[in-house]
Amino acid sequence: MSEVKALCVYCGASHRCAEHYLELAYALGAECARRGITVIFGGGRVGMMGRLADGALAHGGKVHGIIPAHLQEIEIGHTGVQTLDVVDNMHSRKMRMFELADAFCVLPGGFGTLDETFEIITWRQLKLHDMPIILLNHAGYWDRLLELVSHQMAEKFVRPEHRELFSVAESNEELFIQLAAAPEPQFAPHPAQI
Repeated sequence: MSEVKALCVYCGASHRCAEHYLELAYALGAECARRGITVIFGGGRVGMMGRLADGALAHGGKVHGIIPAHLQEIEIGHTGVQTLDVVDNMHSRKMRMFELADAFCVLPGGFGTLDETFEIITWRQLKLHDMPIILLNHAGYWDRLLELVSHQMAEKFVRPEHRELFSVAESNEELFIQLAAAPEPQFAPHPAQI
């Protein structure tokens, strides 16, 4: 892509994960700031989510969070970001993140991250968007997911060409190389069809 202005990052909100995951998120936020890329994220202040935002903010970057009201009410929202949209529900959150993004990055995370990941891949499969999706396979975190996808292909539930709906990077550096090399989207997103 010639230019990524806003990167949507899906990641875990657990504060119990190993420190190297938190450091990864912080470094990604910092690198987005250095490149002038706005971070679009789930709006939380905890776990990788919070460290991602902190990394961008500490390096002068722009951060746009989107959080559902029920999470904001229990003070999970990151109050330091420039923009924090409080939306009605989880679906509205995901839609707003989609609408703001030029590309998607998936860091390690739990069920919520898997939900977001498979939804955005499925939307690309259905030609509702044509933006790049990159899984950041830090420390082999996504290896077993990739094995599952290979198994789905072997059992004929996933077509081989659909494996091309997303790519895999092993580091933040490789992520940005892949984003730069990604083809320009061939059509505008279709949020009205979602």
